[in-house]
Amino acid sequence: MLKSFIKIALRNMWRQKGYTFINVIGLAVGTAACILILLFVQDELSYDKYHDKSDRMYRVSRQWFNQDGETSLHLGHVAPPFGPLIKNDFDGEVLETVRFLNDDPLITYEQKKIEEERFFFVDGNVFEIFSWQVLEGDPKTALLEPNSIVMTRSTAEKYFDDADAIGKTINYDNQVDMKVTAIVEDVPLNSHFKFDMLCSFQTVEDFVGLENLMQRWGSNNYSTFILFPEGADITAFENKLPAFLDKHLGPNRDGTPASRSNKLNLMPLTDIHLHSHLDSEIEANSDIAYVYIYTIIAFFILIIACINFMNLATARSAKRAKEVGLRKVMGAYRSVLIKQFISESVLFAIFSLIVAVVLVGISLPVFNDFVGKDLSLNIVNNTFLLVLLVGIALFVGLAAGSYPAFFLSAFQPAAILKGNLKLGNSNISLRSVLVVVQFTISITLIVSVGIVQDQLKYVRNKALGFDKENMLVLPISNEIYQKYESVKNQLLEQPGITTVTLSSRIPSGRLLDSQGATAEVDGEMKQIRFRIADIHIDHDYLNSFGVKFIAGRNFDINRTSDSTEAFILNKAALSAIGWKTAEEAIDKEFQYGMRKGNIIGVVDDFHFESLHQTIAPMVFLITSGRARSIAVRVKNGFEDETLAYLNEQWSYLRPGFPFTYFWVDQRFSEQYTNEDKLAKVVRYFSALAIIIASLGLFGLASFTAEQRFKEIGIRKVLGASVGQILMLLTKGFTRLVIIAFIIACPLAWYFMDGWLENFAYQTDFNLLTFAIGGLIAAVIAWLTVSYQSVKAARVNPVESIRQE
Repeated sequence: MLKSFIKIALRNMWRQKGYTFINVIGLAVGTAACILILLFVQDELSYDKYHDKSDRMYRVSRQWFNQDGETSLHLGHVAPPFGPLIKNDFDGEVLETVRFLNDDPLITYEQKKIEEERFFFVDGNVFEIFSWQVLEGDPKTALLEPNSIVMTRSTAEKYFDDADAIGKTINYDNQVDMKVTAIVEDVPLNSHFKFDMLCSFQTVEDFVGLENLMQRWGSNNYSTFILFPEGADITAFENKLPAFLDKHLGPNRDGTPASRSNKLNLMPLTDIHLHSHLDSEIEANSDIAYVYIYTIIAFFILIIACINFMNLATARSAKRAKEVGLRKVMGAYRSVLIKQFISESVLFAIFSLIVAVVLVGISLPVFNDFVGKDLSLNIVNNTFLLVLLVGIALFVGLAAGSYPAFFLSAFQPAAILKGNLKLGNSNISLRSVLVVVQFTISITLIVSVGIVQDQLKYVRNKALGFDKENMLVLPISNEIYQKYESVKNQLLEQPGITTVTLSSRIPSGRLLDSQGATAEVDGEMKQIRFRIADIHIDHDYLNSFGVKFIAGRNFDINRTSDSTEAFILNKAALSAIGWKTAEEAIDKEFQYGMRKGNIIGVVDDFHFESLHQTIAPMVFLITSGRARSIAVRVKNGFEDETLAYLNEQWSYLRPGFPFTYFWVDQRFSEQYTNEDKLAKVVRYFSALAIIIASLGLFGLASFTAEQRFKEIGIRKVLGASVGQILMLLTKGFTRLVIIAFIIACPLAWYFMDGWLENFAYQTDFNLLTFAIGGLIAAVIAWLTVSYQSVKAARVNPVESIRQE
């Protein structure tokens, strides 16, 4: 019987090539888009799961609270003492702890000098927790001795070509030689962080001293991971951490326990990539929200393709009515007919799946380049993919074929053979509903693209409160800092450079530095229980960036006390401290960390960080050694000339290091990379959605025109013009698109309002964006239907009437 079903299905598909083409292509494109997105989703969900003990591995993070109990800072890194102390205090409850400290040293081997950004100091037990594949060397001893280095395979090839790397010596930052003790395979791409070199943590202890390192509670730069035994109660363990903090940190300045202002949190290793968005991360993570969005888009596109099949099958019901009647007269049960029509739809789905796999193979390289991954269509070694393909074929076959099967098999043979079959309006109403669903999804996607673009335009064009244009940022070194004034004067002699300044932080970065503070409020010193971020600067910093003063004055290089006793706050810090006006803050006593002095100025708020964050309270003070960057403002038109000069001078200014730099405005723009990708993904797949929906509309319009062939002929004989016929055939579809638009608008509003919550500063919804989305869908639908309508309207009426 199955063989008979397949034979009949193939015969019908061959006889009705146009119908077959529309269905197969529509389903194939929808299926291909679904496969691509689900491959991406599978990869996103696989991060760090390749580690053998990943289900027992957790990362420690540190959270700070203000006086209202609100989070003021939450770092994915902690201080260096936490790892060893947790292992010691919870011996038995914790199997291992391991710390990573990121660095970017200059590595030298013979004539090769490379600044390595993925360089980490790490505890020697790292391979007892993480399952990176060791190719050469002993993982148990490779990182136990000071100045020991482990390299990835590609890094070893970069330095030593094909030579054996084990035992070779490289130089770290022109300071110390280090010996290669092991080679590991390159870190898999589905890791929340990657490294090129691992250096023994004993090296850090030798640099700064173990006792000194264990007192650095404010140096929260160490990624710390814990390995628990099987069956460990993580919640019970977390409940013990407040007492652990109180024991080791002691009370706060006001006598309250440390756990009132600090908290240690644990996050499963496998959750970090999609769920961790803290103020410091080893690498930028993805977001589970985007996984949900992409999955929903994939499902919607597949649904649109299935709707096409259902609409076209029911629209052609009259064509197959006699077949159903004859088969029932010959004794076929309804269940047999249902199986036949389901078999046909599954066959359509299988053909579509084959075409979809070909489309995925063709488009996968482009898709990989876009999402920055190395996805592959490896069906043999990817069980998930195999199950996915089979599941999609069955889902599409059953979902798309179920209604047509039950609808067609319900025809009464007597009515069919007598010519009295009346299809009624129920199937027409369902087709209308399905068309509305298709275009509701399409319009929602199109409007969403517009809102994302509006928000990106808003964040990129919003006035930030300072001048970010043409500001070039260079790394600093101890050598440059020691002779900074002469370097500054040398740079200012260049015609393309107008200002030079140095600082600990640069706008477009994160505000991660802070210390405790007290301030004079209402005549008495008040402890500040919220976080004030600090930026250590020179005297020209605020002027160089064009920051506006609203009270007081700037730092004065001729006033010695300004370098040690003066502070400048931003407006956001004023109300939080308790001062009503900027003028009230001037000359008030202020202590920040160990520095005491007075407030000499207040600057207007400006966006130091991206618009994902609110403007934080900030304090500016003259640096006494903390400086990471030099910022140089370049005149318009002198960019290339200035870069060439700096590149030439860099070998003198920072010997041995490559010339590196960034532009502030470009780095602000790069902070919205995820949003850019979302806009592109939604744009491309909304285009696919509207194309697939239009294919179905094209088929429906064709059959509608065919069914009204005689009516069109009679109307033309009675004097109807082509335009009137066109209006007759298109108004029904236009009405459906309008209904879809009305439904799509609140849906797009709801979903995008939730997405905009990721930004502290948001654009207003623009009604024009909604109108354009609806207009695009309406124009595409109207053009699609008009082609078939005009074609039918231009047929000689004599032929249509004679044919009837």
